[in-house]
Amino acid sequence: MQQQHPKDRRSFDYVWRSMVAGGTAGCVAKTSIAPFDRVKILFQASNPEFKKYAGSWTGVFKALRPIYNENGVRGLLQGHSATLARIFPYAAIKWAAYEQVRHFYAPSESQVTPLSGFLSGSTAGLISVLCTYPLELIRVRTAFKTRHKGRVRLGDVMRDIYHEGQPPPPKSATTAKYSRKLLNKVSVLKFYRGFSMTMVGIIPYAGTSFLIFEQASKSQHIRTLFTSKGASDLFCGGMAGAIGQTAAYPFEVIRRRMQVGGLLHPDRFVNFNETCSLIYKQSGYRGFFVGLTIGYLKVIPMNAISFATYNFTKRLLLKDN
Repeated sequence: MQQQHPKDRRSFDYVWRSMVAGGTAGCVAKTSIAPFDRVKILFQASNPEFKKYAGSWTGVFKALRPIYNENGVRGLLQGHSATLARIFPYAAIKWAAYEQVRHFYAPSESQVTPLSGFLSGSTAGLISVLCTYPLELIRVRTAFKTRHKGRVRLGDVMRDIYHEGQPPPPKSATTAKYSRKLLNKVSVLKFYRGFSMTMVGIIPYAGTSFLIFEQASKSQHIRTLFTSKGASDLFCGGMAGAIGQTAAYPFEVIRRRMQVGGLLHPDRFVNFNETCSLIYKQSGYRGFFVGLTIGYLKVIPMNAISFATYNFTKRLLLKDN
């Protein structure tokens, strides 16, 4: 990435330009893989109508056919408006936070280490998820719905989440009792279903992705393979996405199942232990990697485009500064 003087990086001008570049990169990258993203959610959440397609490369494309036949292009992009509403602030915050946190952990380039790179990425990921998680839950719920024709309205999705069942009564734990009581009183917390697993999963995913990209970008061997910075960013970003996805994927599957738990079991709250037990009972350890094939099809190009677009857009925005 193009490096700036530390004073410039801390300035408001640098921060907002980083946010614009990050938000733009996120929207471009997500739009490029939107149909795959929808199918991946259906696979991960074990949608009954699409379980038969999961588990193979060809299943990915076979799953696209009934979606298209049912609702055309609109069906392939179902939930994408919610995706864009979430991804711009998410990516903007993530990239701006990364720039700032990276400087905090390593004020100068000579102090940059693999550990500081991992910590910078994971911290930025945690900050961005904390700020935008309700939008992510709404996006997943919108993409999961397949049972009726026509548009899925965001207002209806939000209303369903708000009115879903409460957690089952705890057996003894005081903390659990307090958590249930809090959820009963503050229904907005239902928009944070699966949040704990998201926080756990984002650490290896974001940390590994940023670490691999930084290290690969510095590799002299990779630099000699590509004549342009854009091509190098695409390659390094794709590699970072593949490794990061593999490291964090089981957490993502658990998170998806918890996020749609209210749809499959609207009368109650499906917790972490129950979700893990159900996944293992249905598919064994392979169940924690269901959809990984389509995950690669999605994440490799998405990360490649995201890193390349961010660096390109940031260079344009900062070239006169």
